Amino acid sequence: MNPSKNPPFLSIVIPAKNEAGSLRSLLPKLIDQFPNAEIIVVNDGSTDETSEVCKEFRVVLVNHVYSMGNGAAIKTGARTATADTIVFMDADGQHNPADIHRLIDKMDEGYEMVVGARNASGQASFARRIANNVYNRLASVMTGYKIDDLTSGFRIVRARHFRRFLYLLPNGFSYPTTSTMAFFRSGLPVGYIPIQAEKREGKSNIRLFKDGLRFFIIIIKVGSLFSPMRLFLPISLLLFVTGLSYYLFTFITEHRFTNMSALLFVTSVLVFLIGILSEQVSALHYKDSDMERRRTRRDEK
Repeated sequence: MNPSKNPPFLSIVIPAKNEAGSLRSLLPKLIDQFPNAEIIVVNDGSTDETSEVCKEFRVVLVNHVYSMGNGAAIKTGARTATADTIVFMDADGQHNPADIHRLIDKMDEGYEMVVGARNASGQASFARRIANNVYNRLASVMTGYKIDDLTSGFRIVRARHFRRFLYLLPNGFSYPTTSTMAFFRSGLPVGYIPIQAEKREGKSNIRLFKDGLRFFIIIIKVGSLFSPMRLFLPISLLLFVTGLSYYLFTFITEHRFTNMSALLFVTSVLVFLIGILSEQVSALHYKDSDMERRRTRRDEK
């Protein structure tokens, strides 16, 4: 634990599962560059020497009795952190500690979250580059903002904002997806800096196809929760246009109104109404954000 009585200016949270080898080289670099920071390693049920390696260095170690997932480790780290600003980074050696300075500088421009956006060479494989590009574009449509890297685990956040969304974060590998879209939906500015992600040490715990499908499902879920009309309105319009086209076709060829046309029209209306209802439910998640922004404006005056 940081021996200073004053709260640290920065907390660095590192979720780790069987990352003893990479932590042995990463932790000294962090301690050297950020001697006054609070470094928290969340050991997510590792079966190697991760815990022993952390005890060799001046870091805060939190152990999960069994593996609960990357997102669960992130939530544990966020709850443990005592600084107002938190950096999240991977334990596998992909993220350069020197880039933390750039994250801090970018946040000082007025952002509440800054994400390290990987370039093409920083992606593990061609298939993963294609998948991440699709996710980024789809998430940009859902949120209405340009998202450079939806799944990057290297980011800096204001702790008070991030903790408000902990109950929304999944326990798996898609916490960056949910947190990014939550910040955008709350009207909190999100910035990006380009980074060069190094080749990871050890074997990845992410399975491309299985977790890629999960990422896609999470985007749809988050889109329906945070920006429902961006999801439901196009679907409703597509169903309506399909029903109208089918009706015109059957009217011209058979001079009748079919049950299929009626079904498509009714379904389009139901989807539209579900979108409106979801929009109202979504707004309830952010009423505290609106109240906080109004309170902040009053304090500034």
